[in-house]
Amino acid sequence: MNPKFPYVLLVGAAVIIFILSCMLLSRGRQSPSCESQPSIVEKTGSMSQSLVFADLTPEEMSQVVRYLQGNLGVQLVDASRAKPSDNCIASVDLQVPAKAEVLRFLDGGGARPPREALAVLYFGNQAEPNVTEYVVGPLPTPAYHRDVTVHKYGGKVPYHRRPMLGSEYEQLGAFLETVAFAAAPTFLQEVFEYDRTNVAFRITVPHGFQSGDRKSWFVLFQNVSGFFVHPVGLEVLVDHSSLDMSQWAVSRVFYNGQYYRDMVQLESAYVQGRISVEKVRKAPWDGDFSSMKPRAPSAALFPLQYEPQGPRYSVRNNHVLFQGWSFAFGMSVSTGLRLFDIRHKGERVAYEISVQEALSVYGSNCPGGMSTRYMDGSFGLGRYTSPLVRGVDCPYLATYVDTHSLSGTQRLEKRKASLCIFEQNLGSPLRRHYSNLQSLYYGGLVNSALVIRSIATVGNYDYVWDFIFYQNGAMEGKVQATGYPSSSFLHGDGLRYGNRLWEHTLGTIHTHSINYKVDLDVGGVKNSLVAHDMAFEMTRAPWSPEQQIERPRLTKKVLDTEDQAAFRLQSKMPRYIYFAANSKNKWGHQRGYRIQITSFAGDHIPEASSMERAISWARYQLAVTRRKEEEPTSTSIYNQNDPWTPTVAFADFINNETITNEDLVAWITAGFLHIPHSEDIPNTVTVGNSVGFLLRPYNYYDLDPSIYSHDGVFFTSEQDVTACEINPLACLPKTASCLPNFPPFTYDGFQNM
Repeated sequence: MNPKFPYVLLVGAAVIIFILSCMLLSRGRQSPSCESQPSIVEKTGSMSQSLVFADLTPEEMSQVVRYLQGNLGVQLVDASRAKPSDNCIASVDLQVPAKAEVLRFLDGGGARPPREALAVLYFGNQAEPNVTEYVVGPLPTPAYHRDVTVHKYGGKVPYHRRPMLGSEYEQLGAFLETVAFAAAPTFLQEVFEYDRTNVAFRITVPHGFQSGDRKSWFVLFQNVSGFFVHPVGLEVLVDHSSLDMSQWAVSRVFYNGQYYRDMVQLESAYVQGRISVEKVRKAPWDGDFSSMKPRAPSAALFPLQYEPQGPRYSVRNNHVLFQGWSFAFGMSVSTGLRLFDIRHKGERVAYEISVQEALSVYGSNCPGGMSTRYMDGSFGLGRYTSPLVRGVDCPYLATYVDTHSLSGTQRLEKRKASLCIFEQNLGSPLRRHYSNLQSLYYGGLVNSALVIRSIATVGNYDYVWDFIFYQNGAMEGKVQATGYPSSSFLHGDGLRYGNRLWEHTLGTIHTHSINYKVDLDVGGVKNSLVAHDMAFEMTRAPWSPEQQIERPRLTKKVLDTEDQAAFRLQSKMPRYIYFAANSKNKWGHQRGYRIQITSFAGDHIPEASSMERAISWARYQLAVTRRKEEEPTSTSIYNQNDPWTPTVAFADFINNETITNEDLVAWITAGFLHIPHSEDIPNTVTVGNSVGFLLRPYNYYDLDPSIYSHDGVFFTSEQDVTACEINPLACLPKTASCLPNFPPFTYDGFQNM
């Protein structure tokens, strides 16, 4: 053996040990974890002041319930168990203080307005049943209540206008099962294999054709996942106007294109063989074609976003701070997500921005479909705000906020993670320029915006509500519609009213109209409405008079009255319309915020309709009125069940008052037409089903405020673009090489249902 061989082995072993040690050490040096705490410090004053808009706490709601139970002198039944003939608390929500009081507190050093609740009570156990609204305060220890119903609505609210409680739905379901269906056992068993569990129903609104009616069509479906697209062809009209449930009765029955007096007549006709039966294939419990279960296995993970140095925004109670933006947020039981005291660069630009209503008008050749006019605020856009799924409904690392409500029951309802807030890199520049003429440089700014979001699931539809804040001082309100399309049983001339989605499923044509309230305060409370647009003018070229030039010129008009500021859906609206302040920018222009609407709304329901006044806000793509405390909302929760005598008619807001140098409100309507198609199966996607509005600074600043953003990038041809001090993007391997802290996935959306 060569005597040098052992030394060779020793050297080789040492090299191998060294290599393995390096590998182990390199594996051990993992990237550091990303920061998880925001580096923003808020002033205590602004945070505590925002609480004037804060939703009621669970403790405050409980105190209001206890106070009402002990101080009204009548027995109050829990709404979840109430019969129509009982007295009950239907809902409790924040009573937002008057604007003048709030501004004295926020801006003038005045006293904090008393904290109060608005309680809606149903009094069915009275000689004259009615709905009454009480303001209860001061919270957290109530000592008084006052009836504000007459002051708000000019009189008591008739009892038939009350929104339906969950208990009434349950009572109607029991009526169908024990009374209506009991009259047609043979038909139900042989046609639907009815076993009391395999049928679901959807109720239509409004309830009839005239004030006082409470007659509802119940459309029957197979009780499977995504039942909304599994109609079976049977619809039952129930008269439930009586407060005595024993007096409820079937008024009409519809099956496969034919009408019957009641279930008894339907049963008789079936037994005698006088019915054309259309057997529907029994669907499995997962709904088959309507199942949301993915048809493909998981593969490569979709892209995720993270914040390498922690969130750049802060959320304290109901107050949000982001870049130059700050605002307070809340959740109304009826109208959902709303914002208050919206400021940019410390200056208020809007006092309130809120959703008002979501309307859908359906068409069909079936009675339930053709009579449906959903006003979702009546059901509760806030009440039906759904828990959000981390990573799908919002980015995984968003900030999630719980909300609480008291509606339809005396039991407080907590919806965990039902509101989310996050900063989003939109993947495109907010602005940029690449210069290859004269000087050579690049300048750009990443379009990173803050989003606050909630999603309301009202029956078959899911509405994704966003308010988005951009670094240039622009703000956007947007809604995206998804969920299941509503459907009718396909028969006869059904294809006049939609597309066939499955064997017996007609996706019914319908409109969506969304109304917003935008109370802008641009440079102060008093504003005017100004319209700018363009017109072509013909002129001779000064240097060549024999030649003609068509040149655009600026047109300007001050809109002096509410009538001038009410733009019908199909009318031509100035492309630049803005709230003008009483101050000017450096260049002598009135400072303003422009309203820009994104909408595909078509025709409004004809004004000759007996129910049109209840939804008269939908006549207008934009209407600007004087702000009045007695006109807080464009509609009412009571309009749904009595649209023929609306409790609030928005058309009455527009009475040609002057709107020059006044406190103004913009009422914005955005909408679209939905003709369900085969790609709406299993359900509707958000792509293309999005509308809303933008609020954009218009001569409000002396230049684009985003130039002061820390996210800007600029370098020239003569600079070293790999140097961190020149180009922050060159630092990403150092500043962004961290591991995000993904918390464990949890979901509480199926608890306490």
